[in-house]
Amino acid sequence: MKAFTLMDIAESCGGEYIGDKSLLTECVTSVVIDSRLAEKGSLFVAIKGERTDGHLYVNKAYELGAICAISEQLLPVDHPYILVKSSTQAIKDIAEAYRKLFENIEVIGITGSVGKTSTKEMIAAVLSQEYIVHKTQGNFNNELGVPLTLLAMPEDTEVAVVEMGINHFGEMTRLSKMVRPTICVLTNIGYCHLENLGDRDGVLKAKTEMFTYKEDDALIFVNGDDDKLITVDEDKTTFGLSSSNDYYAENIRNSGENSVSCTISCKGTKLDVTIPALGNYMAVNAAAAAAVGKALNMSDENIIKGIAAYTTVGSRANLITTEMIKIIDDCYNANPNSVKASLETLCAMKGGRKVAVLGDMKELGVNEKQLHAEVGEFASKCGVDVLVTVGELAKYIGENAEGAEVHHFDTVESAAEDIDTILHKDDIVLVKASHSMHFERIVECLKEL
Repeated sequence: MKAFTLMDIAESCGGEYIGDKSLLTECVTSVVIDSRLAEKGSLFVAIKGERTDGHLYVNKAYELGAICAISEQLLPVDHPYILVKSSTQAIKDIAEAYRKLFENIEVIGITGSVGKTSTKEMIAAVLSQEYIVHKTQGNFNNELGVPLTLLAMPEDTEVAVVEMGINHFGEMTRLSKMVRPTICVLTNIGYCHLENLGDRDGVLKAKTEMFTYKEDDALIFVNGDDDKLITVDEDKTTFGLSSSNDYYAENIRNSGENSVSCTISCKGTKLDVTIPALGNYMAVNAAAAAAVGKALNMSDENIIKGIAAYTTVGSRANLITTEMIKIIDDCYNANPNSVKASLETLCAMKGGRKVAVLGDMKELGVNEKQLHAEVGEFASKCGVDVLVTVGELAKYIGENAEGAEVHHFDTVESAAEDIDTILHKDDIVLVKASHSMHFERIVECLKEL
């Protein structure tokens, strides 16, 4: 970390420092909310969560070397701590103050309904060819993940790539206040979190709250193929598949079992790239990364190398091959847009039967049944051979998938137990549902086949 003292921390969050005053000039080495990650010089932020209370682990953090803690209550300890009204607000205030220490770096904020993480990874892979890049780890993209991402920035960071995810109005404003993006990237506006955001116009409004605290000269990049993003009333650069965009991907083709090739048109320059990932939609992410790379004066050669260096994260279009089948593990999360994109990827693959194992898509609001039904219709048009649905809402997918062999299970457990009786050798199996469905259990069973 950059030099960041206990005095700086107490002042930034408006907390009361309790303890040895001679330590106020000591710098912290890291900021953690998990006591097991504490080390010498750490600041431990005790947060009350749904499952446990961080205040129960303050002593554990001190034992591992933490120099100080953030607490919402008086602590019977001999170590210094900072007393605050809200630990969750304190960590955001501290992160905002720490971000301001990095005056001359590029901070890229990335949001959208689908593809935030893969776009973040693609942009980071490209920029890493010429810059020292710090990026969001995994999907640490919410009101706890973003401050932890910012507070983990090493002193020598030249570019930070920060994923920003929300599901309520006002959240993006709070994230933007911490991040202060110098570059904003918006991937798309889809059917997600509609329980809270109402409709796609609501999603657009919530996502574009990112602009509230962007730097005055910030650059904005949006997917120009998205009918909502194209209406953004800001000076913007567009990327996508249509030739009307400033940066667009064309000549998209599957170049191997787990890669896609395309040509990216960069305002007159043509870049032939290979993306080591499944799905033609990855070409859009590559176009976004090329656009950002060009804006930061990167060479064509390094943009091409960076795209080729991309790697998938977690259960996102990860191809697994067993002795019997191929599995597209895409079970991290799901909404109608991402499921349709994954179905297109499945049906474009060469091999045996195309099998889609699909579960409930959550937070879709009053039109949830209709949106599930539309996915079923799309699966039918794509040419899915076998459809396995799991959950109360997913049954509407199966009921509207004409021409497909349909099997329905009420629970993940029953599906995991019996799915082997449905599959044939050489099947290609897509596994996708909202994260709360825990479809990783199905993937683990499939990996044993």
